[in-house]
Amino acid sequence: MFEASENRYDTMQYNRCGRSGLKLPAISLGLWHNFGAITNFETQQKILRTAFDQGITHFDLANNYGPPYGEAERNFGIHMDRDWRPYRDELIISTKAGYDMWKGPYGDHGSRKYLMASLDQSLKRMHLDYVDIFYHHRPDPETPIEETMGALYDIVKSGKALYVGISNYNAEQSRVAIQTLKEMGMHLLIHQPNYSMLNRSIEKGLTQVLEEEGVGCIAFGPLGGGLLTERYLNGIPADSRAGHDPRFIRPADITEEKLNTIRALTEIAHRRGQSLAQMAVLWDLRLPQVTTALIGASKPEQVIENVKALSAPAFTAEELAEIDQVLASKNW
Repeated sequence: MFEASENRYDTMQYNRCGRSGLKLPAISLGLWHNFGAITNFETQQKILRTAFDQGITHFDLANNYGPPYGEAERNFGIHMDRDWRPYRDELIISTKAGYDMWKGPYGDHGSRKYLMASLDQSLKRMHLDYVDIFYHHRPDPETPIEETMGALYDIVKSGKALYVGISNYNAEQSRVAIQTLKEMGMHLLIHQPNYSMLNRSIEKGLTQVLEEEGVGCIAFGPLGGGLLTERYLNGIPADSRAGHDPRFIRPADITEEKLNTIRALTEIAHRRGQSLAQMAVLWDLRLPQVTTALIGASKPEQVIENVKALSAPAFTAEELAEIDQVLASKNW
């Protein structure tokens, strides 16, 4: 039986999630890529245990994480029974629905039918009575927002989720969703957008909406799909994502232009005494609107290295200006 470190809360930073009573660790663990059939169970277990011992209390899933679809949740259900049942009240566990999950008209998008059925399936796979956060995973322009937000409202009222969130909504879609839920008497807890030095789109309106409405932000993809690391500076390692799992990044995507940008950012990170990955995580967290950075890991050592980002000094104005200059000059 797993026994967590007695010191697990000593060094992690916990940030309040918008205008709510909930605090989240500055770094959260996503189970997107590496908790399906492509990663052996023992490695998954070590990653989860290491994360918790580092003070990471938030594990983030979705119905179709794998591969195959549902496999990350099924595996997590086994982990729950073996390791996490005694620690359930110390964990924030989230899942989502909104992308395709099963065949037919009721296994995709944002209908009440899909969201409620998907959450029931997720709870069974994960061996849980409730999740802490349930998200609508992407906007659905063909379903009335009142129906989607109404389903989230009723899910909380049913006790199957404690809080609700949205993911991949733009600024205007987010404002409408937040207001719709507010009119029902419920606060939207959190938004999960893609955010990294290579994708700054949330700075063009979304962060302002979240600040005005008191909604937290969990930024996924802080490492730019793996590009904001130093793994590809000397070729493509066989065990890298591009080397063995090209679903999201292919060798052809790693161009010399991209490498030049990565080299320039790496130089800044090293001057700060950090790896590029550590700097990239901390860069996301520089925004006051960002509650937590959502990392993925294929090895427990990666979790430890990412958490070390929090021990570095804050960015100086000169460092941020230099990073902005590098990013502004990238030609891809």
